[in-house]
Amino acid sequence: MTRVEDLIHDWNVHGRQPPQIDDLQFDDETLRDGLQSPSVSDPTVEQKLELLHLMDGLGIHTANLGLPGAGGRPREDILRMAKEIADNGLRIGANVACRTVVSDIEPVVEISQKAGIPIEVCAFIGSSSIRQFAEDWKLETMLEHTRKALTFCRDHDLPVMYVTEDTSRAFPETLRALYGTAIELGAKRLCVCDTVGHSTPHGAAAVVGYVKALAEELGADVGIDWHGHRDRDLGIANCLAAVEAGATRIHGAALGIGERAGNAPMDLLLINCRLNGWIDNDLTTLPEYVAKAAAAVQVEIPHNYPVLGNDAFETGTGVHAAAVIKAFRKGDVALADSVYSGVPAHVVGLEQKIGVGPMSGRSNVIWCLEKMGIEPTDERVQAVLDAGKSSKALLDDAAIRRAAGI
Repeated sequence: MTRVEDLIHDWNVHGRQPPQIDDLQFDDETLRDGLQSPSVSDPTVEQKLELLHLMDGLGIHTANLGLPGAGGRPREDILRMAKEIADNGLRIGANVACRTVVSDIEPVVEISQKAGIPIEVCAFIGSSSIRQFAEDWKLETMLEHTRKALTFCRDHDLPVMYVTEDTSRAFPETLRALYGTAIELGAKRLCVCDTVGHSTPHGAAAVVGYVKALAEELGADVGIDWHGHRDRDLGIANCLAAVEAGATRIHGAALGIGERAGNAPMDLLLINCRLNGWIDNDLTTLPEYVAKAAAAVQVEIPHNYPVLGNDAFETGTGVHAAAVIKAFRKGDVALADSVYSGVPAHVVGLEQKIGVGPMSGRSNVIWCLEKMGIEPTDERVQAVLDAGKSSKALLDDAAIRRAAGI
């Protein structure tokens, strides 16, 4: 059987060396930044626990459990989730978002002790001059907050990811001062943020490259994170560019939920990294992860959402369907998955679907009738085809049966 790879010339890698990707990690922001979306509902703690298990099964490395500084139920949920990780021996790590203020970080000490697992502090502070001007901040004040917060973390053995908000619009000298201080105080990871979705792929690569070079210059063995929003709908493209520039952990949220237009979608990020050959995670539970997340936060999955929407692997167009059907009849699922799709459906545990509608041909009808266990006689095929041609949408199974006289 011919390998599908031998039938495709991949211009995505034409004329360039693939990046060396070692141990690429993912941080799931669904239960923190994702819940900052104005249109979502805060899930029950039971739903959050279910999502944690799904994240763990997908091989996601860390999950942001929330903002302990908010107190009340958010803090209680964080403790419950941290205990779930510890009690069930989940591989996924826990982190939380905190301002670079000691009062935000103090609760993490108690939560970590009660849960019995380390909890990474994602200590964030604004870094762009536009933010400093709006807030009337001085750089020295920001550095002092950083010193106090990270010294507290160091004194209490809390691992730190130092997060500069709006990194993608900050001046290099500001980033040098902030990240340099964080490295000096023991931060293990530096997070580069495209907080308002400003970056293009070139910009994402440029700022990540700058931070990587800075860390190397300072002799620091630190991980580099990329946290990007999709205000310009460049979330995934920027994530891929950040990885190629040296980011070692990428953030995302299920279905791309989050502040304003949202975060990079974790589900599509995993798929793209798998298709790029950067990871080999089993993604067959991805549809369940997305469905459970959508139900938990009470949002609809768009019908045309890539890979995981209802329409992602379905066609009613005659020419397209004919090619897929011919591939299926060759007994070659990989071929059927690739002849008219940029994403093989089987990678996420799904399959190509053929429908009957206004642009369908006889092959569509024959295939659908056979799949339904109905003999595709000439009369039935013509009747269903006529029904499809006169319809404004694809026929559902019931409509096909009625047209076929079943």
